[in-house]
Amino acid sequence: MKNSIVLILIVLFSSCCNAKKVAQDTTKPIQESTVLQEQAVAEIKTDDLVLKENTIQETENIKAKDTIIQKEFNQILTKTEHSNIHFLWNELLQKHVSDNGNVNYKSFKTDHKKLVEYIHILALLKSKPEFDSISKNEKLAYWINAYNALTIDLIIKNYPVKSIKDIKAPWGQKLWELGDKWYSLEDIEHEILRKMDEPRIHFAIVCASYSCPKLQNTAFTASSLETQLTAATKQFLSDTKRNEIKENSLKLSKIFKWFDKDFEQNGSLIDFLNKYTDITISAKAKISYKDYNWDLNN
Repeated sequence: MKNSIVLILIVLFSSCCNAKKVAQDTTKPIQESTVLQEQAVAEIKTDDLVLKENTIQETENIKAKDTIIQKEFNQILTKTEHSNIHFLWNELLQKHVSDNGNVNYKSFKTDHKKLVEYIHILALLKSKPEFDSISKNEKLAYWINAYNALTIDLIIKNYPVKSIKDIKAPWGQKLWELGDKWYSLEDIEHEILRKMDEPRIHFAIVCASYSCPKLQNTAFTASSLETQLTAATKQFLSDTKRNEIKENSLKLSKIFKWFDKDFEQNGSLIDFLNKYTDITISAKAKISYKDYNWDLNN
């Protein structure tokens, strides 16, 4: 009898020990899980804090950069004529555009940051009260350079592309904010430049296409504008790939068809052409127009 009681006690004691061990083993994973969750939450909070700090720092850097550009811009306005703000654009043209007007868009893309900086400078100038009082030549140089720079910007953003016409509404999209207004290429060409009574702008602004006038690899400036516009006009007219001029027959670029009214402000189209060609064209010369090649001017 005693032996039986002892045996029962041993069995009960063993069962209690096993139950305690199971309870301990069950609690351990729960504790470990709780620790892991706390660590994960701590890491998430830390990551969020770092991200917020980085975002704040980036915002401060952008503001600081804008302030620096603004200060540099103000110095330019006070120390030089407005046309000299185009020095950065001139550097980009010299680097990425050949003498015959071909544009290396692939290499231009590597300098897109500098192009954006130039566009930023244009925006700052347009926001200044002084802009309305600058001379006609300064405004012409500003808007010609702006048109060409924004066209390059459009191509680079969509590059590689075979033609500007492959881009959706390339001339109609209001993609650039200059001053307090958003502009499209159409706005600049038709609402601003064409209303300035200077038909030679058509040989200075470039639509990134083969049949367009060549992109000059120097920026337009107010002080040299007359010489630059005359040279661009003569170059375009003498280019037999774009115009074939003879005394009694003309095969012209469709630019002269699309914008005929611009060239007839002070006489006929032939009167205009005779100012810039070495050939004296007859008033009765037969006029036809070449097909327009919209392939990229690269």
